[in-house]
Amino acid sequence: MKILITGSDGFIAKNLIEHLKRDESLQIYLFNKRDSLNILESYVKEVDFIFHLAGVNRPKDNSEFYEGNSNLTKYIVKILKENNKKTSILLSSSIQSDLDNEYGKSKLEAEKVLIDYSNSTGAKVFIYKLPNVFGKWSKPNYNSVISTWCHNITNGLDIQINDEKVELNLVYVDDVIESFIEQLKVEKIKDFYVKVETIYKKSLGQIRDLLFSFKNNRETLIIPNVAFGFERALYATYLSYLNTNNFSYVLNGHKDDRGTFYEILKTLNSGQFSLSTTAPGITRGNHYHHTKNEKFLVVHGEALIEFRHIVTNEIISYLVSDKKMEIVEMIPGYTHNIKNIGDEEMILLLWANETFDQNNPDTYFLEVRNDK
Repeated sequence: MKILITGSDGFIAKNLIEHLKRDESLQIYLFNKRDSLNILESYVKEVDFIFHLAGVNRPKDNSEFYEGNSNLTKYIVKILKENNKKTSILLSSSIQSDLDNEYGKSKLEAEKVLIDYSNSTGAKVFIYKLPNVFGKWSKPNYNSVISTWCHNITNGLDIQINDEKVELNLVYVDDVIESFIEQLKVEKIKDFYVKVETIYKKSLGQIRDLLFSFKNNRETLIIPNVAFGFERALYATYLSYLNTNNFSYVLNGHKDDRGTFYEILKTLNSGQFSLSTTAPGITRGNHYHHTKNEKFLVVHGEALIEFRHIVTNEIISYLVSDKKMEIVEMIPGYTHNIKNIGDEEMILLLWANETFDQNNPDTYFLEVRNDK
């Protein structure tokens, strides 16, 4: 299938192109505002499907709204009709087409042009009245508060907020692209207007607080729940605005004669991850927990892990090393330790089911072996 994407240097188009490039059955033609209309005409005559994403929303003069939105759409339809083509067209419109402003009027006019085209030719037309779209590669200080705030926060600049209670309807660019691509397979349209299924309604205050929690994660090590939903999408967007010299950050740890200890990441409800190094011959631990539990994984070196039941005094031991990726569980009610029995520094990755609470550590000193 041959596909044309207009507005190919735009935010949504860039994301769409990267998804479509993975499909080797597609031949992609790109058109942007720097190209001549002759090129556009040749492409329109050639292709089977048009993603019409070109548009103007920040012109110097209101007449540019119509030139870049409705008039360009009319030109594409004119070429198709003159060549007796029934090419499917997907239009990236805006919820502002329902509003009484010049941008909205120009978008509404483009929608009507395509509906008339479909009614007169039977061609498939898909119209998306998109709300605020966010995601990687959106231009800051343009028309997205999220992209502007991500840019400012990652660069240590102030953000402006007049009313934190104002709510926005938001769609994530990957969800938009997924919906766009689905239309390539549609055989019969049910409605000219198509909606992205997942729409998030968030206040400016909620967005601001989340973005600053992402920024502060490097200091607090606390990461919000970013595995799904809006938080997942916003976190990916935030990270995409980091400067290339700021992809890494240094952890603050503790060091003594035994080795080092670093907290890596703290979650809101799934505990924390840490890492320790231990010098040869050194034993760490000799404590127990009533409720807290941990997982130990030796990723370098070799170690002896010992347990003693704090009531029955039963002793259990495990030999572990980097030769076998084996996790050992620290069981509540057993005092435990870990000794580096190798000749090299031992590196241990740890997970605890709760973040460390200085006021309630649930950690009690008790030697596993008291042979003195």
